[in-house]
Amino acid sequence: MLLGTWNLENLYRPGGPFGPKDKAAYETKLAALAAVITELDPTLLGVQEVGEPEALDDLVGMLDGDWHVALSGHPDGRGIRVGFLSRVPVEVLADTNAFPARLRPVQEDDSGVEVSASGRGFLAVEVAADAGPLRVAVAHLKSKLLSYPGGRFFPHDEGERARYGAYALYRRAAEATTLRALADELLAGDGRERDVAVLGDLNDEVQAATTQILLGPPGSEIGTPGYDRPDKGDAERLWDVAPLIPAEQRYSRINSGRRELIDHVLVSHRLVRRVTAAGTGLPGDGTLRLPSVGQDPDERRGAPGSDHAPVWVRVGP
Repeated sequence: MLLGTWNLENLYRPGGPFGPKDKAAYETKLAALAAVITELDPTLLGVQEVGEPEALDDLVGMLDGDWHVALSGHPDGRGIRVGFLSRVPVEVLADTNAFPARLRPVQEDDSGVEVSASGRGFLAVEVAADAGPLRVAVAHLKSKLLSYPGGRFFPHDEGERARYGAYALYRRAAEATTLRALADELLAGDGRERDVAVLGDLNDEVQAATTQILLGPPGSEIGTPGYDRPDKGDAERLWDVAPLIPAEQRYSRINSGRRELIDHVLVSHRLVRRVTAAGTGLPGDGTLRLPSVGQDPDERRGAPGSDHAPVWVRVGP
């Protein structure tokens, strides 16, 4: 089976403040997304930036065969949320955004307002796979892209930039901690026997502190001497499959000309041993055709396709 994640980039119907300006641009975007999903042919695909459920319905209507859809009921202020497209029936296990117990609220902006919930909900589902039940959570953590009061994307001064960078990092770290708490529930201390995956747009790279929060007990990362040595941490660890992606494909977005892998698939001990391949973009295609994005997301309003590449793993029985 192929398990993947893809940020669909502002999937809204036309005419609103965030989606394409007209029907033609909207249909071009849908066609580009549908072509990639069709060629990717996933069994289960976690998706981000679904702005309107009806727009996702329009996209599914362009795909061949039967698809099952699950969406989080916790969108952000722009209405975007996470979800799943699945070839097999899905059972929703959790849809949450509340910080776990003992994690205090974090400051959001200069006003001192604090938040105690993730900006976008985390959705966990279970599907039946050949090797048994597969539990998967999808996420979209706080962006590194900074926004300022009044809808600005550029600061008044460097002090403001630094403060809002800190606020964004507080949020992303708290959200990663919340997602790790959900992963703990899915693993139930039994990752050696349970197939569990956590995936999505984590908005930071492999070695970032926020990404590392999700791994659980340190040690045994892919490519390290400890990988093939069983230990007590295996039951609770998650392994980021990034090292299995060919080096030339190890990015999912281009930010101001710089390649970065900010979309991730993490898997449990039982699952990582059955990963036969991992990649970005489309299987068998070594070239990623991604635009370079800047600080103003409005510049891509109505653009076809997505500014992210899918990230995927193929898992054997």
